Amino acid sequence: MLRELKINNLALIESLHLVLSGPETNGALSSLVVLTGETGAGKSIILQALNLLSGCKASSAWLRTGADSASVEAFFDIEPNKKNLLAGLQNKGFAVEDSLILKRIISRKGRSRYFINDSMATAALVGSVCENLFSVASQHEHQMLLHPRSHLDFIDSVGELWGLREQFGELFSKWKDLKAHQKKLQQLEQDREQRRDLLSFQLQEIRDSAISAGEDEELAVEKKILRSSDTLHDLGRLSYNILSDTVTGSLAQVRKNLEQMAHYDETVHEIAERITSSSYEVDDLTLQLNQYLNNIPNDPTRLEEIEVRIDLLQKLKRKYGGPQMQLPVVLHYADQAHQELADLDTMDQKLAGIGKKLTDLEKEITVRAEALSQSRSKTADRLKKAISRELNTLSFATAEFKTEFESVEKNLHELTQTGWDRVEFMFSANPGEPLKPLAKIASGGELSRLLLGLKCILARRDQVGTVIFDEVDAGIGGQAAEDISQKIKELSGHHQVLCITHLPQIAAKADEHFRVDKALRNRRTITEISLLDEDSRVSELARMLSGDSVTEETLAFAKELLQKGKG
Repeated sequence: MLRELKINNLALIESLHLVLSGPETNGALSSLVVLTGETGAGKSIILQALNLLSGCKASSAWLRTGADSASVEAFFDIEPNKKNLLAGLQNKGFAVEDSLILKRIISRKGRSRYFINDSMATAALVGSVCENLFSVASQHEHQMLLHPRSHLDFIDSVGELWGLREQFGELFSKWKDLKAHQKKLQQLEQDREQRRDLLSFQLQEIRDSAISAGEDEELAVEKKILRSSDTLHDLGRLSYNILSDTVTGSLAQVRKNLEQMAHYDETVHEIAERITSSSYEVDDLTLQLNQYLNNIPNDPTRLEEIEVRIDLLQKLKRKYGGPQMQLPVVLHYADQAHQELADLDTMDQKLAGIGKKLTDLEKEITVRAEALSQSRSKTADRLKKAISRELNTLSFATAEFKTEFESVEKNLHELTQTGWDRVEFMFSANPGEPLKPLAKIASGGELSRLLLGLKCILARRDQVGTVIFDEVDAGIGGQAAEDISQKIKELSGHHQVLCITHLPQIAAKADEHFRVDKALRNRRTITEISLLDEDSRVSELARMLSGDSVTEETLAFAKELLQKGKG
């Protein structure tokens, strides 16, 4: 059950702290919490905060102007039937007992961080936890009811068939992937001889070249030396002559002079030794330079061979070296070609093995698809009876509802990720009228009541602690409004219900009534929320009934409505 909600720097909300403390039943918070206020006051931002907490996509545009980050934090008490949820979190290393604090921080850069009891968590984990704690019924779901593609989701939710559906989906994906692999191999088999000839030629071309990694770089260095041999010889010979004729002789004379000086002054002895060492070093370098000069290559034939070889390597790199034309990629291509040739030799055996696997998979997915269809058919029958009972309490005593299954031939070609079933909800609000698709006949008020009925059924099934209704009363009035308010109040007897509404009939039945307002503080618009006492509730109900034209009669009716709501 939701106990507290804190929102900071989200849209018009600078700082909001919602504390819920309604009546408890058997230790659990079972109450109707209502949020009312003018259109645009910020009620939807509170709902958006809960959606953000459960992992919906965030945008930095939602941050309050001037804020570096926004945060949403919710404190939940965990009911006894959710102890497995706590145990699962404990096994993942989270320190949890009988309550949870979930938090999401959104930065100006659009990045998010999630926390469970102050420990970092993933978005997926926090989202799955939220699914076990609360569910939301909004005007968006009205529109979902108009799209048959969502109807199968309702069926699977009511029938608790999502586990079977996901297992089937995984098996179906495996089958599709294997079919695609089989098709690829069959295509290769058709072109096998041509492919074999091509790969054999390419592999032989690379092997005949006897290339090695780094060879092109080594050849480039050798080519540069050969093409520069005359320059290298001229510069080297000039340097050798200077060293041997001038530097070496001069250093020898300097060495002798310093040795004589050392006889007269011992402090010169160190300098003499260093000069001696340097002169020997120069002698050695002179000898090495002479050896280098004697070994400078000057071989036009070798240069021609290198250029031919480099041209061959460039050709191979263009053909097999990838976008960067690299020699290691050529060698890798040769390895792949060798492996593919080996695979071509064993293709018959592989195709036979894949065929057997596909046959086994097809039998299994057919059995599972049929089981899923039968479960859905039974669920549809149960849903028809259950929704009829719900609609009967929502001024739809003569309404009819059923799930129509599209007739499809149950073969592999008709299978999808969700099985064979294509379903659509059919509805008739009036006796004698034929059942028609929701999109063709249902008004906004009828959709609201249908959605409320479905949510009541789902809430009892999934046992979430908190059910949130966001203006599902749109388009409702008269007796229907009274019936919806009574149904929501009934649901709040075994759930915590948080309801954003414009209907005074619902607001009058609240255990806690909050008003959301916009205010101007320091020249900035902010959203505020306040818990209403009885007098304030009468005034708010009167506003909801008459807008700005509140009269004594309106106030009297509002007070009567509030007293009736307590009954």
